Amino acid sequence: MLTRTMMATILCLLAAGLCLHQGAPSQEQSSFFNGKDLTGWRGLAQYWKVVDGAIVGSTEPTGLKFNTFLCSEREYGDFELSFQVRLKNGQGNSGVQIRSEIFDKDKFAVRGPQCDIGQGYWGSLYGEHFGGMMQAASKDLIAKVVKPAEFNDYSIRCVGKHVTIKINGVTMVDGDFPKMPDKGIIAWQLHAGGPMEVTFRNIQFREIRLAKQ
Repeated sequence: MLTRTMMATILCLLAAGLCLHQGAPSQEQSSFFNGKDLTGWRGLAQYWKVVDGAIVGSTEPTGLKFNTFLCSEREYGDFELSFQVRLKNGQGNSGVQIRSEIFDKDKFAVRGPQCDIGQGYWGSLYGEHFGGMMQAASKDLIAKVVKPAEFNDYSIRCVGKHVTIKINGVTMVDGDFPKMPDKGIIAWQLHAGGPMEVTFRNIQFREIRLAKQ
C-alpha cells in the first residue's frame, strides 16, 4: 500500500516531469529558431541580432536605401507561425515573407508573398516583387485591432494555396491565392526608408504535414 508520503513524492515527480516537457522547445521549434542566436538564418549581420530570445532588426541610426531580409536557410511548405511583433514607436514597416526566394544575395532582397506589418498595411498579404497587393486588410479593422507602438499577436497559417493571417486573434486575411508558390523560405523584413527597429518575440513554428490522399 502506498503511504501518503510515497504518493506525494510520486505526484511531485510527475508534475516536475510534465513541467520539463512543456518548457523544453521541440526539435522542430529549435531547428526553426533556437532563441539564442541566428543559427539557421542568413542576412546582413549588421542589422540583425537576438536579444532576450527575440529577433531584433534595426536600421538605426541611418535608415536604409533598400529592403533587406533575415532569411531562413530552409524552405517550407505548409506551416503555422505565430509571434508577437512591435515596431519601435509605431514607426517603420516590416513583414514576414512566406514561400519566397532570395533574388539578390548582396542585399538579401526577396520576392514572394509577404504578411505585412506597418501603418495602414497590418495583416495584409502583399506580393514583394511579386505583383503587389494580393489582399489588403480592412483599414477600419486595422485601426480597431492593432496597437501601433505595442506588441501585437500575429499568426500565419499557410496550407496549400490558402493563407490565414490574424492579429490579436482577429482574422485580417483568409483566402485562396492561386499564385501562392508550393514552398520557399520564410524571411523577416527591414524596410527601406528612415531609421526603424522591429522586434519579433515568442516565436512559435509548426510544419503541417498533411496525409497524402
